[in-house]
Amino acid sequence: METNWIQLKNAVKGENYEERYTALVTIKDSIIGSNKQKSLLISHELVPDIIQVCCEDNTTSKIEALIIIGSLAKGTKTHVKILVETYNIISILKKELTIENNNMICVEICLSALCSISEHDYVTAEQFFGDDVSISHFLALTSFMGNSLKSQIYITTILCSLCQSKKDQLSFLNAGIIPILTRIISMENEPVQIPALRCLCCMCFANRSVSDIICVTSFQGKSLTDILNCLMSRSFSPNIQLGAARCMTYIYRSGTLPSTDLRILHRTLPCLVRLCSEDYRQEIRASAAETLAILIEVDAKLQQIAAICNHLLKSLFQLIKINEPHVKQAALKCLAALGANDETIRKKIIDINSLVDGILQSLNDWESQVRIASIRCLHSLSRSVQQLRTTFQDHSIWEPLIFIMNNEASTDFLIAVTATICNLLLEFSPSKTPLIGSGIIEKLCQFTEHEHPSLRLNSIWALMNLTYQSDDSTKTNVINTIGIRRILDCLNDSNPLIVLKSLGLLRNILSEAHQIDPIMSTHAKEINDSLYVILDSATSAGIKEQALCVIGGVAAESHQKDYIINDERLLKLIGELLFHPDKRIQAGSLYVISSIVHRKDIWSDKSSLRLTNLNVLRNVQELNKTTENVQISNDYISRTLKQIVVKCKSMYPDITN
Repeated sequence: METNWIQLKNAVKGENYEERYTALVTIKDSIIGSNKQKSLLISHELVPDIIQVCCEDNTTSKIEALIIIGSLAKGTKTHVKILVETYNIISILKKELTIENNNMICVEICLSALCSISEHDYVTAEQFFGDDVSISHFLALTSFMGNSLKSQIYITTILCSLCQSKKDQLSFLNAGIIPILTRIISMENEPVQIPALRCLCCMCFANRSVSDIICVTSFQGKSLTDILNCLMSRSFSPNIQLGAARCMTYIYRSGTLPSTDLRILHRTLPCLVRLCSEDYRQEIRASAAETLAILIEVDAKLQQIAAICNHLLKSLFQLIKINEPHVKQAALKCLAALGANDETIRKKIIDINSLVDGILQSLNDWESQVRIASIRCLHSLSRSVQQLRTTFQDHSIWEPLIFIMNNEASTDFLIAVTATICNLLLEFSPSKTPLIGSGIIEKLCQFTEHEHPSLRLNSIWALMNLTYQSDDSTKTNVINTIGIRRILDCLNDSNPLIVLKSLGLLRNILSEAHQIDPIMSTHAKEINDSLYVILDSATSAGIKEQALCVIGGVAAESHQKDYIINDERLLKLIGELLFHPDKRIQAGSLYVISSIVHRKDIWSDKSSLRLTNLNVLRNVQELNKTTENVQISNDYISRTLKQIVVKCKSMYPDITN
């Protein structure tokens, strides 16, 4: 039977309470479970009339009206957006919550509707609450004696959905959320504990300040971390165990707890490994695997322990074979984390029958996040020299990676692929030659100009690996494609790692005389100026050391012209850097000077006079007398002084004594 919306609208607006109630019930029955009917209700502009009923005192009609609003809140994104932006429904429902001695059913319906609204990503905490006072009032609802457990579930779920940024975490923290969550988590009631644990996870995610406070919070004489530790026991449900383990994982990753903390080492890690096993539901296993990946991602010791626990690798292989995207993705992430540092673990992963085939099949998955996780897993495994020479070659893994690079526009894909290709282009990798033949150089050179810093970094890094001890044709191809000016532009990048790898690329290109002279003859001034700026800046010692290595290589190998000696400004600065407090920079400066004095043609009057006038040789002698780093400095200094003694004994007796 077709709904007569006009008649219903008139009844809702009318003064007859019985007709109004009947109309509201009819509307409720019509729209529940039907987005089409919800759209018709909105199009006939009944929402303002229903909201008006929500604000009246007749509890019976109000409940029906609130149920209708709650049903609309469970509708499409468009339905919710209209409620929020056109009818300001959040404020109306929140106001209903503040009514003194309000009917508990009305409170639960309001919270349920707000819970549905908060799940939409465009609804922010700032939009929902407006200010910190509203947050405090909202949190206070959890403490009212008359409020049901259902209400507390809704409240913690809402807060979990709205905690989307560090600003939100701070606002909730200042409003006093941690003690409230601690109390709720301590209840022996799973339905309310689970959303509270999820909310606590959101609070401590990547936030050291919140995690520090969590670690000093207690309830009834027991610390919150110890409460979480207990909840990871097998005696609790898998959902409770998982929620507690996730909280402890985020607290650890925030930096509050060390990886050696027994609650991490002996409870959180084994709990997550156990939950990955086939004894549990897919959803639990997937979430546990993803959380475990986060837990072990940066700690080699945790990776080693996890790899030998409870047949974890077998469990992850089972998960990869499940035809559910989120399950595959979680397993691949965990495998990538396991193989990040340890060669033995990588070999164990590779040795599992058909696992590599499973990873390669996942590269073709319809779900993009599964494909990215597969690439990242291959990236982790590609850190193995042995696997690059065997498994990666046997399966021609470079081919699907090139296909993805050529056909995917997503920056996330390109970052993951180029990170893996970096390793495949190492000198000892059999994949290097076919990759060069596939046109990889052109692609990488293009990506050095990409707006995303990670893609620029990976591309420069890959080119650096590719040019290391490569043949002349490969280096020439790189130089002609990227151009020296582009490399120099990369030396000015705001990302220090890009600068470091660009210097590595420049060093590889300028490694032999027949490569140095053609480049320096046309670009010496720009190159020297760029290197001078780096050495004279406040950048890291590692970057300055790499710049000095570039200069030393040019000084030692160039034949046609003394590109370094002729640059007095650069040479003087190198002499001054001999007294730099960082030993790496001292050693780098000595390497440059050693490269200069070991040249056969250095002892012309003009060149030796320049070294003397700029006090370079005197600085070497002074460093020899005063340096504390005897083991490193004396090695370079003795070689330099020996050359001076042999070549210049009659010219510089005061220096060579």
